[in-house]
Amino acid sequence: MADDPGPLTSAPGAPLVSSIYTTDLGEMYRATVEDFLASEHARKLRGKVQLVFTSPPFPLLTPKAYGNKVGEEYLEWLRSLAPKLKRLLTPDGSIVIELGNAWERGHPVMSTLPLEALLAFRKAGKLFVNQQFICHNPARLPSPVQWVNIDRSRVKDSYTHVWWMSPTERPKADNRKVLVPYSASMKKLIASKKYNAGLRGSGFNIGETSFLTDHGGAIPPSVLSYANTQAGTPYRKYLKEHGYTPHPAPMQAKLVEFFVEFLTDPGDLVFDPFGGSNTTGAVAERLGRRWVATEPKMDYILGSQGHFAKFNPLAEPRTRKGEAPS
Repeated sequence: MADDPGPLTSAPGAPLVSSIYTTDLGEMYRATVEDFLASEHARKLRGKVQLVFTSPPFPLLTPKAYGNKVGEEYLEWLRSLAPKLKRLLTPDGSIVIELGNAWERGHPVMSTLPLEALLAFRKAGKLFVNQQFICHNPARLPSPVQWVNIDRSRVKDSYTHVWWMSPTERPKADNRKVLVPYSASMKKLIASKKYNAGLRGSGFNIGETSFLTDHGGAIPPSVLSYANTQAGTPYRKYLKEHGYTPHPAPMQAKLVEFFVEFLTDPGDLVFDPFGGSNTTGAVAERLGRRWVATEPKMDYILGSQGHFAKFNPLAEPRTRKGEAPS
């Protein structure tokens, strides 16, 4: 465990906010989300953030090391953050929030608290829900343990909800930047330029030239599947080498990458108010986006430096296609 440096500020009554490290494109602050959003640092970001991408602590019924709220307290807490985060956005900016599932304590039934909290957040921020995504983690361990492994009356909970919201119906977005490889059958169709056109039973009328153009890839679905495994990565090796505590719920880098590429351009600003291991900042930097992140736990902050070549020579450098403008 890293040594705690003590109070974050000596100014009486000042928010507890301190800049811990910077990189070429970003800055990590030690602060709670509440203190940061009440600080001068946040006021300087107003109207400048293109994407708020984050995964707040999930509304679990049991408190965890990373400081999650529990029960109805969670709903009120998330609701209170919406107007403050909205103020940071550009006119065409987006907020993307990953929310996990919750289960009722001692019962094999799911809680609706995550959905209630999301609706409260949307209403408080006067936001549009632009689209809902599902993030499936095929490598996730079976849970809840009691009902999946012991009672055997449920299957494992292996997905999270990802909600894309914005103060406008038409935020900046371009699905051409997140195309996925064509299937073998689609490649064959494009090459042969032959398929059955006409009216389908679903009501769709497929034109004779609808699928003849090679767009470089297929439009991705709203179900995203990424295995969240980090064993053996430069970041994990950095943690072990320096004795830092791994974050118990690290963000999936591929999930961050999808939305950063989909909703921003190089040079845009990305903000993660629940930085944790700072996967958001690391991906943003690699793709040439500016970033700001906050996290109250010093051990997670110092460990997050392992994502960046400035602190860890083994870390992945910035990609050429994601170069930020000079």
